[in-house]
Amino acid sequence: MKIVVLAGGLSQEREVSLVTGTAVCRALRKGGHRAVLVDLFLGLEDYDGPLESVFDAPDGRCGNAAIKTTAPDLEAVRRSRKDRGPSLIGKDVLNVCALADLVFVGLHGESGEDGRIQATLDLLGIPYTGSGHLSSAMAMDKVVTKRLMEAAGIRTPKWRLVEYGEEEVDALSEELPMPCVVKTPGGGSSIGVYMPETREELKAALRDLLHFDGQIIVEERIVGRDIFTGVLGDRWLPSVEVISAKGKFDYEAKYQSGGALELCPADITGEQQEEIGEMALNLHRLLGLSVYSRADFVLDGAGVPWCLEINSLPGLTSASLMPKEAAAAGLTYEELCEEIVQLSLRRTCHHAANDCQGD
Repeated sequence: MKIVVLAGGLSQEREVSLVTGTAVCRALRKGGHRAVLVDLFLGLEDYDGPLESVFDAPDGRCGNAAIKTTAPDLEAVRRSRKDRGPSLIGKDVLNVCALADLVFVGLHGESGEDGRIQATLDLLGIPYTGSGHLSSAMAMDKVVTKRLMEAAGIRTPKWRLVEYGEEEVDALSEELPMPCVVKTPGGGSSIGVYMPETREELKAALRDLLHFDGQIIVEERIVGRDIFTGVLGDRWLPSVEVISAKGKFDYEAKYQSGGALELCPADITGEQQEEIGEMALNLHRLLGLSVYSRADFVLDGAGVPWCLEINSLPGLTSASLMPKEAAAAGLTYEELCEEIVQLSLRRTCHHAANDCQGD
């Protein structure tokens, strides 16, 4: 098949997405597909051949993407685009997607996981991998996810939504309960997530979070083991436990060599794995997610799992958790990518059949 692997974009997780997209593109080409890597934001501004021929570009236009220790400078990315235009979609991106049999969505964060690109592809009738636009948007919004978890009885830490400005930082830093977690409602890859140990650290975190949108989630901090569980199709995968080398699983620990120890399958009981897996699968279904996802948990000192959030497009880099879980279930990386493709095509065909019945 002709497959566009859509990656990059203009989110804080841009570099993670490019590494995911590069790995996926090469895996799909190894499997015989005519896959090509396309940056959502930069597009094909440096390509001047016939658009149809881009699927046969050497190595699928994959470069040497890498993840740095800090999040990317998005203003520098904006300035690097030749047309300097306001659109989040670069030159010929939608045109080449329209030529493809499938778009593999390798995006992370805003304009990737928030449902906007899925809605755009839906309007154009272009099939793509993963979940639809509405379920993607709900999963990206931690407030919506939290409310649904509470309504469905899925165990999650106590939380509240707080809106504030610079003038309220001092008072909030004294009033909020400690220990706590403060985070932006729409972040990912641990960007915009803080676990302050002191009120001074809390004050600094509140000031940093003003750079997002002045709206945060304040969550009860559950101390315990970090457990992550993927869903693929209609089944959950073996969990992975992550032990950070510096005590917290932040952006650097996630993507830098030696940043964390990852144990897969996690050293938990069969009963704990069953409960965590079913919680992940139930939340996946509750949000209407499709094909694959990954839920994040904390296992407290009493062995009780608490669900924190879910990711509709978990990372697929060599350091990501989903491929490790798939490997524990007997799937190679190439087989994982191919299953995502086939499940997504099945979802597309199912929706098309329903549309036809409705007509």
